[in-house]
Order: sequence, then C-alpha cells, then structure tokens
Amino acid sequence: MKAIILAAGRGSRLKNAAGDLPKCLAAVGAMTLLERQIGALKAAGLRDIIVVTGYRADIVADVCGNLATCIENTRHSETNSLYSLWLAREHMRDGFVVMNGDVLFHPQLLIDLLSSPCEDALLISYSDPAAPLGDEEMKVLLRNNCVAEITKQMDGRLADGENVGVVKFGVSGARLLIEQMDTLIESGAERDWAPRAFREFALKRPLYAVSTRGLAWIEIDYPEDYRRAVNEILPIIEFTEMLEEESLAVAVAGE
Repeated sequence: MKAIILAAGRGSRLKNAAGDLPKCLAAVGAMTLLERQIGALKAAGLRDIIVVTGYRADIVADVCGNLATCIENTRHSETNSLYSLWLAREHMRDGFVVMNGDVLFHPQLLIDLLSSPCEDALLISYSDPAAPLGDEEMKVLLRNNCVAEITKQMDGRLADGENVGVVKFGVSGARLLIEQMDTLIESGAERDWAPRAFREFALKRPLYAVSTRGLAWIEIDYPEDYRRAVNEILPIIEFTEMLEEESLAVAVAGE
C-alpha cells in the first residue's frame, strides 16, 4: 500500500501565521506538519510515499528529500485537492492511503485506520450534538456506519461527524475511485475538493467510517487553528504518546 499526501496549497487563509511557506511546512513544535505526517506513515510501516506539491514545490521537495516522491501540481492556483489527487492516480492501483497536508493528528489514528478490517474507510470525528459543525467543516452523514454524504454544504445539525482528511482504499476500491475521478475531471470538476470523489465512490461501494475515539487532531486553515495546534493539540498528542510508552514499558517489565 502506498501513501499520498496532498500538499499543494499555499495556505493563504493562515495570513502568514507560518510565514511565506506552503501550509504543509508550517512548524509545529520541532518539525513541520509534512515531516510529522511522513514520520507517522513510516512508523505505520508505509515506505512508499508520494507528496503532491504545488506552491513553492522546490522547497517542499527539499524537505521530502529521499523520504518521498514528489509530483508537482503546476496548476495548483487554479485547481483543488481533487485535481491534485487525480495527478497521483498511477500510484493508487495497488491500494493507498491519502491525507491532507494540513492535518496534525495522533499517529494512532493512522494505525487504527490501516488496521481496520474495512477495505475502504475514512477517519471521522463524531459530532457533539451540543456543538453542531459549522460551514467550514467537511461534514459526513452515515448510514449503517458507511458514508451516505460528505460535503461542506450540509446542515451541521444533520451531520454525524467531520471528515478528518485521512482515507484508505484497497485495490478494487482504488480502481473504482480512479474511474470516478476521471469522470469528474472530464466534466470540469478540477476545482472541487477530493471528498467530491469520495462521495461518488460511496454511491457505488461502501466507504466505512473509523472513529477517532477522541484522540487529538486538528485541521489547520486559519491562524487560530495554527495557534491551537501548537499550544494545545501537539502537547496533548505528545503527552498521550508518553503515557502509552510508559504503559508499554510497565507491561514489558511485568512479563
């Protein structure tokens, strides 16, 4: 299974909170978002990583070095994540996991997704009924734990949860997704988000939901997201990882 990171965006909504760098290179602690994602993929056993670059592709490629293969979306300013994912279609045919390059997440979430018995699945953060999702979130509606709808336009009060931005597809699922993307691109959907293709896929084949189980994650779009990622989410992730390591050490010592 290969891994694809969609990292073509400039991140203009960050308003230079991370400097004049692509959003994927925003520093979160001692590493960039991209380095954290590559590290999580490597730790989960995925070695074949493709990064779709765009804005300042040269410096993203420098960060990737020999850790990943880069594909440049030369039309990043006039397209969106669906087109970026479509550019990597030749790397999908044996199954793959794809993630948005602006997501900071607990590495266990990736392991949960990859180890799920469901061949095609996405991570979902279930909604709190007392705090419905807003206009910005990519909302997900489920039926029988499968995606029935995925869109930003949904009424947040109807959504079951938010799409985290990490999705996996098996061999047959990947090939169906490629067909759906081909059709969408041919119809002029180059400016759509990648979840548009996931929605079309889910109309033909089950796309299951894997819960985040309350583990920490955040999508970074705005300056307040970046500040929260650095000051709140990363410390939670690091503290949780420390507790897990200590628990494992105690268990090993007791054997």
